[in-house]
Amino acid sequence: MHCPNDTLVVMQPTFLPWAGYFNLMVQASCFVFLDDVQLEKQSWQTRNRLLMNGKPQWVSIPVRHEHLSQSIKETDVVVDKRWREKLGRGFSQAYGRHPHFKVAQEIIELLAGEASQNLADLNESLIRFMANQLGITTPLHRASELGISGARSDRLVAICRHFGAKEYLSPLGAADYLAEDGFAAHSPAVLRFQNYQPRPYSQLGTREFISHLSMVDVIANMGLAGAKEYLLKDADL
Repeated sequence: MHCPNDTLVVMQPTFLPWAGYFNLMVQASCFVFLDDVQLEKQSWQTRNRLLMNGKPQWVSIPVRHEHLSQSIKETDVVVDKRWREKLGRGFSQAYGRHPHFKVAQEIIELLAGEASQNLADLNESLIRFMANQLGITTPLHRASELGISGARSDRLVAICRHFGAKEYLSPLGAADYLAEDGFAAHSPAVLRFQNYQPRPYSQLGTREFISHLSMVDVIANMGLAGAKEYLLKDADL
């Protein structure tokens, strides 16, 4: 399988990701959801931040943690509509007066109405929906469906080979473990790190800009066209 234009990104399917996640996606020729890595408690896999009452607040998905080695795709979401309804009410109260509330609300409503009880499926559905709304057409794949084994960077190298990638684009936060594993020396793809610093935007509900919130906050304040332009400003395309 070949990656057109040859830039590969591999990321976990996180919950309501921030703008930097979608900035990676718009720069990728192929994007792979790493859906079969181990579940981590209180991580981006199950939570993110929105602006509520003028402060960043965590919103999260309750999940069933059955055993220590379970992966994201093996994790079930708690079957209880109350947490979904609570998130919906809280979002409406916090964002109801935002200029693009209705557009952002569609994302939260998708979460409330999503039939899947699997964490990887739920997160991926939200990400795919948001990417589609933003006009992102990057081909999306699942690591668990590629039939590629290996741990840590060895698997990433194998995924690069699988797609024939010439460049592997990574968030800067992964630099230490990629260096520790010697990724650059073993990979057929050149390693490049994302250079993304979220720019301040007009953010209703606070006097001082708060960065690194969910992409939902960007959309609620800027709309879809503004949000896409915001993503592209620091994309190396």
